[in-house]
Amino acid sequence: MTEHQQNGYILPLDKVGINDIEKVGGKNASLGEMLQNLTGLGINIPNGFVITVAAYKKFIAFNNLENTVKKIINKIDYNEIESLRRGGLQVRQLIKNSRFPKDLSQLIIDAYTKLSKNYDQDVTDVAVRSSATAEDLPDASFAGQQETYLNVRGPASLINAVRNCFASLFTDRAISYRQSFGYDHFSIGLSVCIQKMVRSDLGASGVAFSIDTESGFKDAVVINGSYGLGEMIVQGSVSPDEFIVFKPTLKDGFASLIEKKMGVKDKMMVYGDDTDERVKIIPTEKGFQNRFCLKDETALKLADWVMKIEDYYSKLKNKWTPMDVEWAIDGLSKELFIVQARPETIHSQKNFDTITEYRINDANRSDKVIIKGIAVGDKIASGNVNIFFSLDKRVIEGHEFKDGDVLVTDMTDPDWEPIMKKSSAIITNKGGRTCHAAIVARELGVPAIVGCGNATDVLAQGNFITVSCAEGETGYVYAGSIPFEKMEYNLNDLPAIKTPLMLNVASPSMSFQFSHLPNKGVGLAREEFIINNYIQIHPLALLQHHSLNDEELTKEINHKIIGFENEEDFFISKLSYGIAKIAASFFPNKVIVRFSDFKSNEYYNLLGGKYFEPQEENPMIGWRGASRYYSDAYKKAFGLECKAIKKAREEMGLTNVVVMVPFCRTVEELLKVQEVMKEYGLKRGNNGLEIYLMAEIPSNILMAEEFAQHIDGFSIGSNDLTQLTLGLDRDSSLVAHLYDERNPAVKRLIGNLIDTAKKNKVKVGICGQGPSDFPDFAQFLVEKGIDSISVTPDSVIKTIKAIAAVERKR
Repeated sequence: MTEHQQNGYILPLDKVGINDIEKVGGKNASLGEMLQNLTGLGINIPNGFVITVAAYKKFIAFNNLENTVKKIINKIDYNEIESLRRGGLQVRQLIKNSRFPKDLSQLIIDAYTKLSKNYDQDVTDVAVRSSATAEDLPDASFAGQQETYLNVRGPASLINAVRNCFASLFTDRAISYRQSFGYDHFSIGLSVCIQKMVRSDLGASGVAFSIDTESGFKDAVVINGSYGLGEMIVQGSVSPDEFIVFKPTLKDGFASLIEKKMGVKDKMMVYGDDTDERVKIIPTEKGFQNRFCLKDETALKLADWVMKIEDYYSKLKNKWTPMDVEWAIDGLSKELFIVQARPETIHSQKNFDTITEYRINDANRSDKVIIKGIAVGDKIASGNVNIFFSLDKRVIEGHEFKDGDVLVTDMTDPDWEPIMKKSSAIITNKGGRTCHAAIVARELGVPAIVGCGNATDVLAQGNFITVSCAEGETGYVYAGSIPFEKMEYNLNDLPAIKTPLMLNVASPSMSFQFSHLPNKGVGLAREEFIINNYIQIHPLALLQHHSLNDEELTKEINHKIIGFENEEDFFISKLSYGIAKIAASFFPNKVIVRFSDFKSNEYYNLLGGKYFEPQEENPMIGWRGASRYYSDAYKKAFGLECKAIKKAREEMGLTNVVVMVPFCRTVEELLKVQEVMKEYGLKRGNNGLEIYLMAEIPSNILMAEEFAQHIDGFSIGSNDLTQLTLGLDRDSSLVAHLYDERNPAVKRLIGNLIDTAKKNKVKVGICGQGPSDFPDFAQFLVEKGIDSISVTPDSVIKTIKAIAAVERKR
């Protein structure tokens, strides 16, 4: 053992492990553990050395700091932000003006010289990261509590950075955090890691979680990334690119990238030009802004590493331990590195037996939307707007932040935490799902909307607003008060039912959340929702816009397809991501995806739709559903839908996707559609592919015996079936009083279909609102022996109760 290891002040990073938290802090113990045990699995981690807690304590004792610091801290009034700021500053200045014992600084410089020699350099570039002994304890997630200094070179800069790390144990937020959790300020030690830099200033970097941080969905790796050094993402200065990978099928060797969203990467942090300026922020080149910062295969490799790290820690701790990982790509060697990993401490502790639902009771609320952004959490809150541009200005001018105000700002950093604790909600102009504001909001359990763009301009100081994160991945800010109900259910209190209950899921952005509800899969996922919200362009306009001589349209399409190879790739990828996200959420249960069923007037409203859609007298019974798929005018567009299904099933491994053909009038039509599907690579039975028929036209039921020979199941669409059986337009208020899916004629048709399906050994389910709205209708279906009932997520609880009551009577 070398002399400087003996002294207990300096240790090589690959010689420390998870049992050394008291000596080297949580982050460093974790890094050393990975270096020792995961490099063998092909995971790259940069090496370095650790300055131990003993060295920090020696520094404090040598300068007689403990009593003086305690005196300053004991005088702080924690209700006064100004008092906390004064005290914190005093303590940090005191530490920064203190000297290192000569022997200690020499040990640090010797270890640094040795590290530099390993890389054939006199003075190599290092990252200096602090690591506290309590930072990553599950009951105290000190998000970004201590500092990191990047691109530090040379002995003088290094000693300075280490001293600054020691001082960072006493940032305002760290002091107030320890105070609120009852930690003794000197029972927590600080260790510093000196780690060789990864040249991500010439590459890309970011964070990755082995759990979806919004919903707590366990089977996803969520990756956020941007160009340059990683600080920009945590600070929220850029909105990162986001990639989601589905773990179970990645393990089976599939390329299961189920979502990819481009961020706004207009700035990047790079190395500075001289010793005084270690890093600087520059604009990102236009070409790079319009590209994803990771290639698909790199995102999949990173996800694989994150899963391996999660598996390793879960075995180590004898329980599932999802991880929060920082990664970087070296622009010189093009290699991927993991530079940090710690257990995720918020969502892994969430209890999914209790479901809290927020229901907004305002149908016209869209008129009240002031601004929207990325939703963090799933709550709703309201309060008065309090706009902060900086902490100093407010404190000097005496503006107070009141409990329950809504904090509106450009972006937050860790010094803002005392104010964030008082807010009912947080709104920022910048940032993504993993920026500081988002991390702290989750920790505090308050709703936040980040990346709004110009909230500080649009919202007015003092105005009363409602902040809603309960409507999917988009967060909405409404003017005034919006009425809502909060309901809590304990799933353990629900009765068990025999009839399989499935969900109708429209929005991929909500599917991870919905996966926690009791279900047996998805009875209806509508492609129209995905096309309308994620693609927004008529598929034929995508394929043919160049020949339409519409410059505006071409310009808009070119803008939308940024980041994708071409128009076709954009449509197939976007649709396959939407389908895949829903299919992954409920894997391995069946997810029945209905091919697009827009009517011509609805298609007309998509971008470029006016060039391809006829003006029909009655679109409800016009050119829709199956009749489009084999027609020369639309077949190519249907081909894109088939390719998206094929990509989700065969490339991503989501073989639980079942396809459903809507509005198919005759058996001949069904066969024509299946021929076209075959042309585009989808054949019933191949790779387990099942085809269902939407039973929504009386002919589907009258000819059920014949249809049954060519399909695997029927799904009853009670809305269209009711209007076509009773010959009424459900949109006409004049005859609306006659519309009732419990009408004897409709029930007789449904009863006949269930009997025929059973006789022919094909499945039959229903995916309308009827069963949840009318318990007697549910009773009728259960008594007839329907195979499954599919309802919207907000009806699950009452439908379970209705079905249970019927099953008890039986």
